[in-house]
Amino acid sequence: MASALLNPARRRAIPSAANFVRTAATATKPSSTQKRAGDISDAFASLSGQEFKPLDPSYALLKKNLIAGHEDAVRASWDRLLKTLQNEVATIVASGSNVIPEVEYSDIAKAQVSKQFEEEHRKRGVAIVRGVIDEKEILGWKEELREYIRRNPHTKGKCLASATFPADNPQVYELYWSPAQMRARTHANLLQAQRYILSFWHSRLPSANVSLAHPTAYADRLRMRLPGDARFALGPHVDGGSVERWDPAGYGRGGVYDAVWQGKWEEFDPWESSCRLDAISDLHAGVGACSMFRMSQGWLSMSNTGPFEGTLLVNPLLAKATAYYLLRPFFTPKKPPTDPKSEVFEPAFLDPSNWTMEPEPSSWIQGATPGHGQELRAALHPHLDLSRTMVHVPRVKPGDYVVWHCDTIHAVDKVHAGSSDSSVLYIPTCPLTVENAKYLAKQRQNFLEGIPSPDFGGGEGESNHIGRHTVEEAAAYSGPEGLRAMGLLKWDDEASGLSLGEKATLRKANEALGFA
Repeated sequence: MASALLNPARRRAIPSAANFVRTAATATKPSSTQKRAGDISDAFASLSGQEFKPLDPSYALLKKNLIAGHEDAVRASWDRLLKTLQNEVATIVASGSNVIPEVEYSDIAKAQVSKQFEEEHRKRGVAIVRGVIDEKEILGWKEELREYIRRNPHTKGKCLASATFPADNPQVYELYWSPAQMRARTHANLLQAQRYILSFWHSRLPSANVSLAHPTAYADRLRMRLPGDARFALGPHVDGGSVERWDPAGYGRGGVYDAVWQGKWEEFDPWESSCRLDAISDLHAGVGACSMFRMSQGWLSMSNTGPFEGTLLVNPLLAKATAYYLLRPFFTPKKPPTDPKSEVFEPAFLDPSNWTMEPEPSSWIQGATPGHGQELRAALHPHLDLSRTMVHVPRVKPGDYVVWHCDTIHAVDKVHAGSSDSSVLYIPTCPLTVENAKYLAKQRQNFLEGIPSPDFGGGEGESNHIGRHTVEEAAAYSGPEGLRAMGLLKWDDEASGLSLGEKATLRKANEALGFA
């Protein structure tokens, strides 16, 4: 038993978590239905074999209403944005991977992070936190994962080469509750790194129901990409839905992008949190579409991996790139490019004078498909110069944590040209909000049953897996904050130093989790 590993004082703490999960959690089991069985390819139209095309005619009216009364301002805003992008693109092309800021976890722990790093991360929206987990420890987890997969040959994976399961050469495993994943999500160092990353956000409303000091754990999958793979080629995309960004019932619920729709893209603040609390990023129940508020996407490296070795690429333009892909559906070129198949376009084609606002809005939202993530292409989003501004993250070691803002365009190497595996645990950075707590309640129940995390494809998941992580193990290996992050222990809503908004958030979160 895991409890045998604990000292007497720690052993006495187990019932507060384990007994709750066995009793109160099941008594307050949230009513929900599993999504259909699926895998990572379901999250993106291109991986599902779909072609981009005009959407339902209702989207033409949606676009028209979105900028009604601001058409002239939006046109002028578009021109300013294109001119600014020219300079920014040149900076990214010249700097390459060097533009991505890095920080040592030890500096975060000692509160000695440089102002330069903070300014660059706020501007670029991406960062590498070095040495979050000890290299020897995480390589041990990696071997445990391999053994977990060996002991459970029915584990579901996807190689993106065919729809046949189990895949002959899986790259992304549909695993959520392995011991390694659970230990990583609840590790004290990771939680501290996440608190720091969350601190870049702010709220214009002091009473907003969000706490940046209390990270929550979102159970995602893992990747083990092998050398030579050329099939797990996920192009430039943004998670968190697609058409929802333009829909008043999606991100419009909080007015997330109102400044852009009013022709004032420079006033758009990607780090403002209160406007995102009511946003809905999954209006169409997409398999793999995230319904939890992830302020940053992220993964924890389990490999020594560098550029062209099956790693991540990002577009470090953040606010400007976001404003561009939001405004792109409202504009069309007067003259087409000389070579439509090129990925780098001539200045005359890109010049603002060659672009006009649609005289009557069409139903095109380039790269968006209901139920899937937002995708980008050179031909659809030419001013971003994606072939050159999608830059690799620098080489990472086991235990490094890579994070990128939820609006950031990112991609995966088309070919893994390295000599060893490129393996990561997907672990985003999520604040505590009331809606996130409600999701935690559902996720906790799925953890108990061993079925896939609520956002992902249904089916039996790991319910019959040998060695699946248990509540007792969570109590043994995770501190109080790790258990709280998983919804297994009550948040301390009476702690000193809490703001009124934080106190209310923790209280409402406890109610959502059945700790009232």
